[in-house]
Amino acid sequence: MQEKCCATSGCQCHSSRTCMSKVPIFTSLNQEEIDQIAAIITDKEYKKGESIYAYGDTGKSLYVINEGKVKIFRMSEAGREQIIRILHPGDFMGELSLFADSAVNEGAEALEPTAICVIDGHKLNQIMNDVPSIAVKVIEELSKRLLNAENLIESLGLHDVEQRIADTMLRMSAGQEEIILSITKKDLAAHMGMSHETLSRKLAQFQEMGWIKLEGRKKIQILDRKSLQTIAGL
Repeated sequence: MQEKCCATSGCQCHSSRTCMSKVPIFTSLNQEEIDQIAAIITDKEYKKGESIYAYGDTGKSLYVINEGKVKIFRMSEAGREQIIRILHPGDFMGELSLFADSAVNEGAEALEPTAICVIDGHKLNQIMNDVPSIAVKVIEELSKRLLNAENLIESLGLHDVEQRIADTMLRMSAGQEEIILSITKKDLAAHMGMSHETLSRKLAQFQEMGWIKLEGRKKIQILDRKSLQTIAGL
């Protein structure tokens, strides 16, 4: 992992400002406030599969993805990974540490080479005292994530495997006839709360039924949307 610090006063670190420009919570800042945030950012790079933070860590930082992709996950008592969400450039994580001193209860791992801007949480809290709009926007994002988490819990608890797969494909297709996976099928399965083997078997069954067509590792063609909607209960 490479690291280059941009923590000196008045620093004009290009990547730090690029990070800030991608994140909605900083859009209301004036130039002086932008300079304050840029001065407390450290740039870090992670290799594919490298841990960014782990369960039990007590660091107080806000992580902003500048380039790459990150998965946020938890592990069950049986050792099965459950992916909570996938983050892309402009997304951030670690926000709970800004409001509580407890250890994190999830892990974060780079899915590909990833560049992250790490913002010092203690210093950011001081800035939020003067610019409360930042805290308000962080809370708004937390509310969205709570809603998404509740929807995921409902899906895992009430829907069977086929319903989850059909519903996920319909959402990922966004009305189009082609899905290009941005993550591996293994990670997709973990996000839906099932094993990689189960997902592969069900996708093969969907293909045999003529509902979808699998093309390589990353592409899925939707052939019969109506049948998928029926399976999903829509």
